[in-house]
Amino acid sequence: MKAIKMFSRSLKDTLVAVLPSFLILAIASVLAYKYVDPAPPKHLVISTGDGEGDYATYAKLYKDYLKDDGIDLEIRPSTGGVENLQRLNDPKSDVQVGFVHDGVSTQDESPDVSSLGSLYYDPIWVFYRDKTEINRFSSLSGKKVAVGEQGGGTQVLVLQILKEAGVTPANSKLLNIGTQDAATALKSGQIDAAILMATADDPIIDDLMKDPTLKLMDVDQAEAYTRVVPFLHHLVLPHGAFNLQKGIPAHDVNLLAPTVTLLVRDTVHPALIYLLLKAAAQVHGDPGMFERKNEFPIDKDYSFSLAGEAKAYYKTGLPFWQKYLPYWIAALLDRFLLVVLPLLALIIPLVKLIPRVMQWRVKSRIYQHYGELKFLETQIIPDKDDAKRAHYLEKLDAIEHRVNHMKVPLDFSDQVYVLREHIDFVRARLLNKTLTRVPVSQT
Repeated sequence: MKAIKMFSRSLKDTLVAVLPSFLILAIASVLAYKYVDPAPPKHLVISTGDGEGDYATYAKLYKDYLKDDGIDLEIRPSTGGVENLQRLNDPKSDVQVGFVHDGVSTQDESPDVSSLGSLYYDPIWVFYRDKTEINRFSSLSGKKVAVGEQGGGTQVLVLQILKEAGVTPANSKLLNIGTQDAATALKSGQIDAAILMATADDPIIDDLMKDPTLKLMDVDQAEAYTRVVPFLHHLVLPHGAFNLQKGIPAHDVNLLAPTVTLLVRDTVHPALIYLLLKAAAQVHGDPGMFERKNEFPIDKDYSFSLAGEAKAYYKTGLPFWQKYLPYWIAALLDRFLLVVLPLLALIIPLVKLIPRVMQWRVKSRIYQHYGELKFLETQIIPDKDDAKRAHYLEKLDAIEHRVNHMKVPLDFSDQVYVLREHIDFVRARLLNKTLTRVPVSQT
């Protein structure tokens, strides 16, 4: 029973020293885990374009890839890049991701939006019916030209290019016509030219390329345009790229193209950003008529600054966990590390504090008995009264009994022996009847 009580006292000292530190650490961990880096959501909304365009096609591929990692990607149709950007800038909108052409807007106009990089080239195709060869945008002055739907990303970019070439609504008839309607109007002769933006594998582009009544403009100032309009890139459509046997086109054609960028709100969870970048690499990494294998996604975005996670991705690739572990495990480990590393600053001093608390607990009990001994000493008056001396000896025996049954670590045994010597000193002076008020020293 005595051993059990001694063990209980030792266990109590340990718990008193350890539990407060662990309680502080647990509270800090819970708060950090909850508020420092909340868990990534499982639902994401992306704004695309009309249901048949490239944006919608790519969004469906993203949806399939993200589904494998347990993320539900909701596809929200729109009129194009301009509306996509409006939704991203609207605080009341739940859209978090959107496709936008580079050059449609600037970072100053959309301060809370960041880029995940360029996804692919979106060439500008200028088809015309004129018998005379046209190789400059300025030659479109005075003609009926389809420039894209009102407010669409294509129209915004095309009007910038035409303005640089001196083609304006004042000297030309610029028509707000979408891709399909523009192609139909051009083939029927209702308009002189159509400026379209689409990937090379778009069926409409393939159809127009193979129409013998139409010509594709070879931009002889393509490189100069990339200097004047920084978000444009100079591309070369190879001779025979659409049909090797018939040699369509009949020669290399110089084209201009912005890139399509993937924009996100700055509030999108970092884990989801890495997941989007991973999906983008899978969707856009194949070679194309203008792209090399694994050329995209890439940091070619001129208008928007890269998100921090995108910068890290283009520099070193995916984080270690996301390369080798399932998404949710990787996200959990990322959160764990983000919480634990700062807590080390709290853990280290707490660990150092535990031995000090234990020492304080043990010493406090030793000092308590010293206090009892000191109080008893002040009550003792040297006289020959045996009754009083017996009473004092009885109290002294009680103090010694408590000291003898006190459980302390071995490191403090010397202090216990010193205390017992002081008790013997007081007892000896009592029995010899020569006790004076000598203060008890403490160690």
